[in-house]
Amino acid sequence: MNAPARRLPLGAEVGADGVHFRVWAPACRTIEVCDPDRDDVRVRLAPDGDGWFAGASSHFHAGSRYALRLNGDPALRPDPASRFQPDGPHGPSVVVDPSSFAWTDVAWRGVETRGQVVYELHVGTFTPEGTYAALAEHLPYLRDLGVTIIELMPIAEFPGRFGWGYDGVGMYAPTRLYGTPDDLRRLVDRAHAIGLGIILDVVYNHVGPDGNYLSLFAPQFFTDRHENDWGTGLDFDGPESAGVRTFFVENAGYWISEFHMDGLRLDATQSIHDDSDRHVLAEIAQRVRVAGAGRGTWVVAENEVQEARLARPETRGGHGIDALWNDDFHHSAVVALTGHREAYYTDYVGSMHELLAALRWGFLYQGQHYSWQRQRRGTSALDLDATNFVTFLENHDQVANSGDGARLWQRTDPGHLRAMTALWLLGPPTPMLFQGQEFAASAPFLFFADHQAELARQVASGRREFLRQFPSLAGDESQRRLDDPADPATFFRCRIDHRERETHAPVLALHRDLLRLRREEPAFRQQCADRMFGAVPAPAVLVLRFREDGGDRLVIANLGHDLHLSPAPEPLLAPPDGTLWETQWSSEDPCYGGAGITRLEHHDGWHLPGRTTTVLRPRSTS
Repeated sequence: MNAPARRLPLGAEVGADGVHFRVWAPACRTIEVCDPDRDDVRVRLAPDGDGWFAGASSHFHAGSRYALRLNGDPALRPDPASRFQPDGPHGPSVVVDPSSFAWTDVAWRGVETRGQVVYELHVGTFTPEGTYAALAEHLPYLRDLGVTIIELMPIAEFPGRFGWGYDGVGMYAPTRLYGTPDDLRRLVDRAHAIGLGIILDVVYNHVGPDGNYLSLFAPQFFTDRHENDWGTGLDFDGPESAGVRTFFVENAGYWISEFHMDGLRLDATQSIHDDSDRHVLAEIAQRVRVAGAGRGTWVVAENEVQEARLARPETRGGHGIDALWNDDFHHSAVVALTGHREAYYTDYVGSMHELLAALRWGFLYQGQHYSWQRQRRGTSALDLDATNFVTFLENHDQVANSGDGARLWQRTDPGHLRAMTALWLLGPPTPMLFQGQEFAASAPFLFFADHQAELARQVASGRREFLRQFPSLAGDESQRRLDDPADPATFFRCRIDHRERETHAPVLALHRDLLRLRREEPAFRQQCADRMFGAVPAPAVLVLRFREDGGDRLVIANLGHDLHLSPAPEPLLAPPDGTLWETQWSSEDPCYGGAGITRLEHHDGWHLPGRTTTVLRPRSTS
């Protein structure tokens, strides 16, 4: 059998008369592809240079189970680039033929950088069924809400019955817990049919501890030269790292080409170390673009140390990533809403000056001293665009780090949260919601991970130790109250009850109307921070003036008590010539559960209701 033309340089691929296998395994002398159901089927792969082994067999076909025998060892191992693991990460692999899926999204042009609203969700808890198919039923709701991109938390195969997905070990295999690879394709195809993009959260900074067989094939995958918060780091810059780079760079392209994903969210990029001339993150970003084959793609990164260069093009010394999560905005907003300043919230006061700076300039820490870490944090990002930042009030980490998984609406008062939500959703950066946030879901989001007993004990202990950084969670009683990550009840408690869309309808209406304003009003839709001007005329008051040729918009947020602002020598409050300001929208509209809309400007000054954000537009006086 002749080797077929391959889509990717690794894994099992179906040809006209069988399957071609290719594996990077410099640690192995021999590799055999075996049929786990027949002892007499063993296909020996031939050396293919630089630690690669390759070969073909007509015995296997799409849907066949197979496993790899290394150096004659009786134990069979899954393919490191397996496309599906129906029995979990320790079981045999399955040959998948992606070309057999009938895509209908040929007219889909992908996503753009500007104009996006992201929605982060966990497939296993977003619906009672916890499947791709069940999620697909909710896509019209998300589109009508105003979402444009769904961000799936990691789905690479991981052990156990449930988990967040950040301990994945089968990097090319969508987890069997949520359905088949074609179920995932159907989800993406359906999303594109109704105008939604989907991006995938991927973990390229470490590999999970259970089911990780990579070192048996190539110890070169790992190194202790660089520090890593999750154990041994991946080696992207060692003398024998070419195969490692291929494995992960091709993985990035794989999700785009074979599943039509619209981009990636890169987890904890501060732990992806690379001293090569060209950083692997730049290669990953470029691979995504190429795999998009003309469709627009979007790559966003989490980067705790706030390295602005990630979001610059390579021609300017950057890595070509589209956007960065802005934790600074979140931390400042949470301090403003809750008043608590412990652990990594220490260096924020939640002031209007902070919120204005985060909306205008992105990161608050761009090289200043950061007392919580006792060092400088961040690099200059003043040249970046508002679309280079993703802002949020909730995400999976931040909700879970509350200890009891409490949502933000449970930690502050309704008026305060409505006002902050408006300030956030109308600001220039790209907003991201977390599942259920838009209707004040009562389900918590806790840390959950199903591991075998000893590892489960270690994971639970590590989680408790992590949360000790918060003094409020460090005491013995608080520690005893923490949920066990391995308890199935912890997982089931996190499942969203979508019936609350009706019982919490005012909250849902607030988010839907704000996203409509963002989408329909040019002043907000343009996402131009350099056309947004801000002032803080009183300690708890923020004035934002959005300049737009078709009509300015004024946003006034008062997160404090009722205030009579007089005198008001602030030019941003002045209406355009020949006009007066009129209220266009208010977070205190009774339809959102507010106390009622009041006029702001009077002959004796401005009367600003407390804990309210108001949008004003100019009305002609002629």
